[in-house]
Amino acid sequence: MSLLTFAKIAWAVGVVSWYVLRIPFERKAKRQRVADARHRNLREMILLSISTLGLGIIPAIYAATGFPRFAAYPPTGLQVVAGVVVFAGSLLLFWRTHRQLGKYWSVTLEIKDKHELITSGVYEKVRHPMYSAFFLWALAQLLLLPNFIAGPAGLIGFGILFFFRVGREEQMMREAFGAEYDAYARRTKRVIPGLY
Repeated sequence: MSLLTFAKIAWAVGVVSWYVLRIPFERKAKRQRVADARHRNLREMILLSISTLGLGIIPAIYAATGFPRFAAYPPTGLQVVAGVVVFAGSLLLFWRTHRQLGKYWSVTLEIKDKHELITSGVYEKVRHPMYSAFFLWALAQLLLLPNFIAGPAGLIGFGILFFFRVGREEQMMREAFGAEYDAYARRTKRVIPGLY
């Protein structure tokens, strides 16, 4: 098996693992009544679609077909090993955020019935560790898919979702939790502990 084939398989295993990890939490969250869904709109669906394009569709086309070939370059062993390690870290963080959020998790911006603000565990240092996990996934994709279009597509696609969504999400949380959220925001960073 070539290094490139191994890297593509590692990326695919990471994506499938992400989906499998999410299934039980998605089922639990769907049973929870939504108290505020006014941010679930066309803009939100477009942002989620852009993220899916960058983290799923474009890299899947490259992994399956090699398209676009003109943008490909040969991977290095160190690059592929780093990609596998980063993806594994991403999946661990992804699982921990879902586990801590439990029934309060949702794909779109919404507040659940009797929603509680989670501020401990992986939420102690950053307010959006699930976004941190997605950025790690995007970095792993960049390392595992040696293509100047498919590799960075995840950082671009998810980055667009993040930068156009995070402010609205924090405003929604402020409206729901008031001073408690403001205090939490003052003592934490958004996605990178101690930095941002």
